[in-house]
Amino acid sequence: PAGADAPPLEARANLAAEAHGLVGDVEAGFAEADRVYEGTYRSQRVQHAHLETHGAIGWRNPDGRLVIRSSTQVPFLTRDALCTLFGLDRSQVRVVAGRVGGGFGGKQEMLTEDLVALAVLRTGRPVKWEFTRQEQFVATTTRHPMRVRVKLGAKADGTLTAIQLDVVSNTGAYGNHAGGVLHHGTNEVIGAYRCPNKRIDGYAVYTHTLPAGAFRGYGLSQTIFAVESALDELARDLGLDPYAMRRRNAVRPGDPMVSTSLEPHDVEYGSYGLDQCLDLAERAMAAPSGDPAPEGWRVGEGMAMAMIDTIPPRGHFSDARIGLRGDASDRGSPLPGGEGRGEGRDLSGMVSSLTPTLSRTGEGVRRGDGAPSGGAIYDLSVGTAEFGNGTTTVHAQIAAAALGTTPDRIRIRASDTDAVGHDTGAYGSTGIVVAGRATLNAAEALARAILTRAAAKAGVAPADCRLEADHVAVPGGRVALADLIAEGPLEAEGRADGSPRSVAFNVQAFRVAVHPGTGEVRILRSVHAADAGRVINPMQCRGQVEGGVAQALGAALYEDLRLDAEGRVTTQTFRNYHIPACADVPATEVLFADTHDSVGPLGAKSMSESPFNPVAPALANAIRDATGARLTATPFAPDRIFRSVGTR
Repeated sequence: PAGADAPPLEARANLAAEAHGLVGDVEAGFAEADRVYEGTYRSQRVQHAHLETHGAIGWRNPDGRLVIRSSTQVPFLTRDALCTLFGLDRSQVRVVAGRVGGGFGGKQEMLTEDLVALAVLRTGRPVKWEFTRQEQFVATTTRHPMRVRVKLGAKADGTLTAIQLDVVSNTGAYGNHAGGVLHHGTNEVIGAYRCPNKRIDGYAVYTHTLPAGAFRGYGLSQTIFAVESALDELARDLGLDPYAMRRRNAVRPGDPMVSTSLEPHDVEYGSYGLDQCLDLAERAMAAPSGDPAPEGWRVGEGMAMAMIDTIPPRGHFSDARIGLRGDASDRGSPLPGGEGRGEGRDLSGMVSSLTPTLSRTGEGVRRGDGAPSGGAIYDLSVGTAEFGNGTTTVHAQIAAAALGTTPDRIRIRASDTDAVGHDTGAYGSTGIVVAGRATLNAAEALARAILTRAAAKAGVAPADCRLEADHVAVPGGRVALADLIAEGPLEAEGRADGSPRSVAFNVQAFRVAVHPGTGEVRILRSVHAADAGRVINPMQCRGQVEGGVAQALGAALYEDLRLDAEGRVTTQTFRNYHIPACADVPATEVLFADTHDSVGPLGAKSMSESPFNPVAPALANAIRDATGARLTATPFAPDRIFRSVGTR
């Protein structure tokens, strides 16, 4: 209900965004189908529940410049918003983020920085504001609740003939991410499947409730829950294996990736590992492993797949700067500037240490004491933020690989608007595939500059030189990097624009046991297969997948941000908002496809958001297999399962 001071809602005035697309003739597609399945699925509000709440500290430097230190994923966008809001020039505002205690999309919002800046400008004194956990629940954004109606048609052999989605997304007040979430949520979900006839009708609507915003998956977790659940029902109706159903219909290299139109786009198959993911998950589930089921419980298995573009559309921009700074005892200073763009030929034959730097076991990332053992030091500046995703370590690995050194010799200055020209932000899984590409371009440009100077000093061709940790090997000898620095600064810049884009794939599988008398679910086996391209840091990437599965299990089984009849949030603490504890989370076997992406830096793909997306439908499909009951709304609470099973 609206308050007395709320503006009146005219006809269709609460429509924040809409998405429509038609490819082929869906009515003809359904007419030729041997089986048609139709169902409606609902996904609830979910809080980001990051460890660190929203907060900012602000002050004015002696020269009057405004400085904001914020827990943000988007320092550059926050700076620009503050400049617009207060009529300031960019040179008058600096925004810096330390290591952020979790974000999951929620810290793309400017929720504290503006009022902190206002207080600083009005009082001239330092100001700090950090949300309490209760404020985090009642005064920030959530995942978009969605109602998704899906209709699928298929021939007797499982070949899809038509896909139709009708989506209503509740964006709450303001609609800050209404259009983006709606369009993203209706894109890859059907682009992942070959089908001649597709139709999308989507609406994001304003309501007088808590605003929804960016959340891990950015709309895909809700629509994938619907489509993958419906596909499982269709496969059951046709008597087909769920893995075989996906293999028959999933896109393959050479197929156009079509969602809502046939218009050209910049998404390409930089690599393809979906076939491997399906095989890896199916074999792992067939192996004799996992916990035994308690006596009298019903057991079932389920799986689901997901595809995601590795970069958001319409460009995502990132700058990086790197410079050679002498030996390890020289702590150096922030980089004042640089030159060069990092484009050029492959340097892999002209630098050393590539293999140990990118060890498949994750070794060689840092010395045990955390300190470099001498030799040249490089200062790397990047704009992207570190918020638990491990990008700082991976950027050090990327730069070290290009410079023939080890990651402990790379010092990183990150997420500071004074450090580089621009970075669109740490969202959309871009920390490695975009910001990492900028780092690689900068490091390769610097390597070329070092080799060129060393070659001139030795009187040889650059192609005959090889960059080592503390020198350049030249025919008949070596040139110390310290001698090259003595001749003047050695610095370079790199930039990435987020195009072209590739695709990443994930397959989740579960074996579950369900108590028919209580509706309790126990996960006996969890397997996740991921196509992450070349896995630069296996330990960290595995952690990203495990974390994504754990968070998605919370959304699938427990979490439910509830509102009362007046629209007030009633779940205001973790006491009545259940996020998974260690005892709630099963061990997940993580398996990586062996691919090398042509788009991502050093062959890598993004793997931040995508592990979340197939979890809810895989779990729903396993519960369906165990009980015969199709759950069409999350979370799968025991009482809902009990009521569903009780009707069977």
